[in-house]
Amino acid sequence: LDQGELVPVDRDPPPALSRRPVELAMPTKVRILDGLLTLGEGQRIGLFAGSGVGKSTLLGSVARGVVADVVVVALVGERGREVGEFLEHALGPEGRKRSVVVVATSDVSPLERLRAAEVATSYAEFFRDQGAKVMLLVDSVTRYARAAREVGLAAGEPPARRGYPPSVFALMPRLLERSGQGPRGSITAIYTVLVEGGDMDEPIADEVRGILDGHVVMDRSIASRGRYPAIDVTVSLSRVMDGIVSKEHRAAARKLRALLGVYEAKRDLITLGAYVKGSDPEVDEAVAKMPRIEQFLRQDPKEPVEIADTIATLLKIVG
Repeated sequence: LDQGELVPVDRDPPPALSRRPVELAMPTKVRILDGLLTLGEGQRIGLFAGSGVGKSTLLGSVARGVVADVVVVALVGERGREVGEFLEHALGPEGRKRSVVVVATSDVSPLERLRAAEVATSYAEFFRDQGAKVMLLVDSVTRYARAAREVGLAAGEPPARRGYPPSVFALMPRLLERSGQGPRGSITAIYTVLVEGGDMDEPIADEVRGILDGHVVMDRSIASRGRYPAIDVTVSLSRVMDGIVSKEHRAAARKLRALLGVYEAKRDLITLGAYVKGSDPEVDEAVAKMPRIEQFLRQDPKEPVEIADTIATLLKIVG
């Protein structure tokens, strides 16, 4: 980006018919994402999480491992201490080499916080227009909405849904629709959404879920069991996965998700020892395969896994 070149901060999303379809996978080298919630090049997905469940660690793993030309990160409304930790530990030296980071901490004005996400998106659009494959990480869209609420209320707008003025729900799709496929390059985007208490129906979470192409839900109970990334596969969804993976991969992912669902439905009985082996063949299969499934879902953030190895392991588990 030349120092003398100006790009718009607030820009219209690309026309719908100018967008190329999402046809290729976007490997992140995070096993649970590549295997069960495969991201597509140009997809926009929401990462729904409360505090302390490993959200920043997961974003750092994606930023380091994703097969992209450029990574653009927006840290909106973060605590000042966490910014340095994210840059040094989560992103790391290898992640910083190809990254642009836009920061607006929680102490700055709401207008600065509002602009941070828009400026980061402008950087991503610039690289996309050059034909680059861009990964955009925005943490968090909830704090972006809160900043927009402060600006709207200060301007005299009446509060509406849960205190958010109408302008917030006009700004959200305008920001989120700017990412995605372009005529040449692409912006694959992950937007984090803060959901305290697991309330997926609060206004911002509900709005974002309806706009994006999928949602990844992080669960505190999974984190408390020590399994990271603490993603609840049974309630997470990548809407483009079926069209970008092989038939074998798709079938294996569905099978593993089904086994997880069966096991979770009977978890209390199994934990208490009340389940009698042989009562249900599906539960028996889930119990037998659960140690390997748990090992598959668990991953050290510093140990990236190639997508080919992830698929091979997945097929072996369910085969």
